[in-house]
Amino acid sequence: MDRRAFVKQAALGAAGAGALGALGACGNAGTAGGGAEAGQVTVDGPEITWRVASSFPRSLDIIFGAAEALAQRVRDLTGGRFNLRIYPAGELVPGLQVMDAVQNGTVQAGHTAGYYYTGKHPALALDTGVPFGLTARQQNAWLYEAGGLDLVRSVYADFGIINFPCGNTGVQMGGWFRRPLGSLSDLRGLRMRIPGIGGEVMSRLGVSVQLLAGGEIYLALERGAIDATEWVGAYDDEKLGFHRIARYYYYPGWQEPGVTLSLLVNRRAWDELPDLYKRVLETACRATNEDMLIRYDAANPSALQRLINEHGVQVLPFPQDILRAAWRESNAYLEEVAASNAEFARVYTPWKRFRAEAFRYFAGNEQSYMTFAFAEGLS
Repeated sequence: MDRRAFVKQAALGAAGAGALGALGACGNAGTAGGGAEAGQVTVDGPEITWRVASSFPRSLDIIFGAAEALAQRVRDLTGGRFNLRIYPAGELVPGLQVMDAVQNGTVQAGHTAGYYYTGKHPALALDTGVPFGLTARQQNAWLYEAGGLDLVRSVYADFGIINFPCGNTGVQMGGWFRRPLGSLSDLRGLRMRIPGIGGEVMSRLGVSVQLLAGGEIYLALERGAIDATEWVGAYDDEKLGFHRIARYYYYPGWQEPGVTLSLLVNRRAWDELPDLYKRVLETACRATNEDMLIRYDAANPSALQRLINEHGVQVLPFPQDILRAAWRESNAYLEEVAASNAEFARVYTPWKRFRAEAFRYFAGNEQSYMTFAFAEGLS
């Protein structure tokens, strides 16, 4: 399938988050007078170093690199006095145990995804994103402007953690499959790596679901321990080499339409920070949240073209009966959990209301533009 046909059918699009205006304010607030060179930040504060565990391997330069960019921003804005030392998945703790490490104080912070830890609390999925949920722009609007961040923070507070949005992948791809999918029945018995509520939905559709960290997926696919996997999108997936084993690449990423990564911070460590350092960290996280999406939006199109033209990958739409079944089971699952878990319902109910309003708006002006212009731009 060529790129033109893919774009015409998929209409995958995500815009960046809102502009960030506080960086200069933080820099000015932390600048001492005197002999500093123009543009150089000097801070009269303690020297602090935090250990930050990532859920991602170093080879993924955008998603792991976001934590490194965060560390650089914090270092620059505090004149080198507040340092975040970033550790890739497996170096200090396994990639899927980052929240545990933050909670017990093994590290002061972790860069990870809330939906890895839905076993601790199902509402943590809404910190990241759920199937058929919000796009990157909508997710940022919900978190920053519609009260979502306060709701999710109330959940993390039970674990002694405060969270900060710190990266978004945009809408992801649907996943890699060793065999083509003709209909819903082809999912039954399939072994697939897929986390969060997307995994729960796939399980309901007959898939044997496994949860693996990013650095473990290729080997599992190569050895035949799994038949399919999803990760992020074309740029990361090409780096991880999934196309060498699974040739069928499906869209859309209904399971993860706007995935937010988070910086999880141990609450005691946070409370011990000087106020300026708190402001710097919060501002740097917001800038990192925006920049990750920008980098993926810039890198994914050419990577997808390489996968098609150079590697012979077949890019295919999910059969409609799979999408309809996934939609049905996703909403049924969310409603069931809300009915049985009041804490989940407290986060989910306003999220659901926001999604309905956002979908109603975006289905008009935005969708009309994309449906016409994306196709015409390739004609």
